[in-house]
Amino acid sequence: MAPGIPAAMERPHFIGIGGAGMSGIAKILAQRGAKVAGSDAKESATAESLRALGATVHIGHEAGHLAEDASCVVVSSAIRADNPELLRANELAVPVVHRSDALASLMNGLRAIAVAGTHGKTTTTSMLAVALSSLSLAPSYAIGGDLEGPGTNATHGEGDIFVAEADESDRSFQKYDPEVAIVLNVELDHHANYASMDEIYDSFETFVGKVVPGGTLVISADQPGAVELTRRVRDLSDLKVVTYGSAENADVRVHKVTPRGLTSEVTVLLNGKFLTFTVSVPGSHYAHNAVAALAAGVALGIPAHNLASALGSYTGVKRRLQLKGEAAGVQVIDSYAHHPTEMTADLEAMRGAAADARILVVFQPHLFSRTQELGTEMGQALALADASVVLDIYPAREDPIPGITSALIIDAAKAAGAEVTAVHDQADVPAAVAGMAGPGALVLTMGAGDVTDLGPRILDHLSSAR
Repeated sequence: MAPGIPAAMERPHFIGIGGAGMSGIAKILAQRGAKVAGSDAKESATAESLRALGATVHIGHEAGHLAEDASCVVVSSAIRADNPELLRANELAVPVVHRSDALASLMNGLRAIAVAGTHGKTTTTSMLAVALSSLSLAPSYAIGGDLEGPGTNATHGEGDIFVAEADESDRSFQKYDPEVAIVLNVELDHHANYASMDEIYDSFETFVGKVVPGGTLVISADQPGAVELTRRVRDLSDLKVVTYGSAENADVRVHKVTPRGLTSEVTVLLNGKFLTFTVSVPGSHYAHNAVAALAAGVALGIPAHNLASALGSYTGVKRRLQLKGEAAGVQVIDSYAHHPTEMTADLEAMRGAAADARILVVFQPHLFSRTQELGTEMGQALALADASVVLDIYPAREDPIPGITSALIIDAAKAAGAEVTAVHDQADVPAAVAGMAGPGALVLTMGAGDVTDLGPRILDHLSSAR
C-alpha cells in the first residue's frame, strides 16, 4: 500500500499549480486526501482537472489567495521572489517547499524509478507508467506531459512503484533516492544554470550517487555524454550499471529497429536471448527510449517478456509527435522538440515514416539563452524539413537578451540550404502554411511554447480554404 500524505503537506498551496511538474504533485496529493489549493496565471484544462479532484485553483497571483492555515507553499524554480503569494507566505512564516522536495516526499517508502536526461524523459517515463499499469502493478507516476490514454500527467497508485521524471534543468533531480535511475543522454542545455559540460557531468554524478545501495543505473551505451558519465561512475560502490543501445558492448543491445509506418518493431538482445516488441510511435530514438524502459523494469524484477508486451500498449504523450488531425489531405502533428538533438530526431523519424511526403515545420524557439547558445544548430536541424516557418522566440521565464532573435536560427537554416520564412504574428501562420502544403504533406508544429495552439487553427484554415 502506498504511503499517505507527507508531513506538512496536508494543506499545500501551489504557486503555478497548472505547470506540468507542479500539477502532477498536486494531483497525487489530492488523490491521497490532502486539501490542495493553488494559483495559476490563466484558466486551463489542467486547472479544471485539479478542481475535479477537489483542489481550489485561483486564477492570477494575489496575496489573498494564500489561506492563512496553509501548511506549506510549493514553488518551482520559475517562481520569482516578488510573487505576491510568496511574499505573503514569508509574512505568515508558512514553510516554502521546492517542487522537487515535495516530489521526493511523495516517493518515500516506494520503489522509485527516476528518469533523467537532456531529452526523452517524458516519453520514457510515460512508457514505464503505461506498461506497469497494464501489468496491473498500479504504479504512482509524475510526468511532464499528459498521457494519451489516461489523459493525465500523474496519478496515485496503490502499488509500491513510483515512476518520476527527474528534471536536471535546475539540479532538482539531485533530491531523489531512486532504486533505479535512467540516464538517456547527457548534453549541454539549460544555459542559465550550467556554464559548461563539466558542470553538467558533476550534476549528473550527484544524481547517480543518490541511487540507493544495491540499486541500478540504466544508461545509454551510444550517446557520448552518457558514455562519459558511465566512465565516471563505474566505480561507485553498491551500484549496478546496465547499459543499453546499439553499441556492440551494450548490456541490453538494440539489434534492429524496423519502421512500420507510425510505429516501430524493436528487437533487442537481452541475457543472450532475442526479444521483439512493438513501439506505437515512430523513430529510432523512441525505440531506444522503450528499451531503456524495458531495462529499468527488468532491474526491478519484472519479467522481460511481460514488460516488452506491455510496452506495446503505450500510444504516446501529448505534444510528442501527436497527431492533431487531418484536413485537405494534410496531416498536422505536434512536436515538443526544442533542442537541436530533439528536432533532428523528430524530423528523421517523420522522414522515415512519411516516405516521400513533403514535410513542413512551424518552429517556435524556446528561451533566449537556448537560442543564443544553440541557434545555429537549430537552424541546421530545420534543413531536414522541406520548408519551415520560424516564429519569434518564446521567452517563458526569461527576459530578452539584446541582439538574440529568431534571425539567428533563420540565417543558419538558410546557410544550410533550408527554405525558411519568418512569421512574427501567429495569426498569419495558418495562411502561410496553407500556401506551402499540398495534399499528402505533413506539418509539424514544433517547440515547447504556445506553438502547440496553432495546430487546430492550421487545420481549420485548411478545411475552409479547400
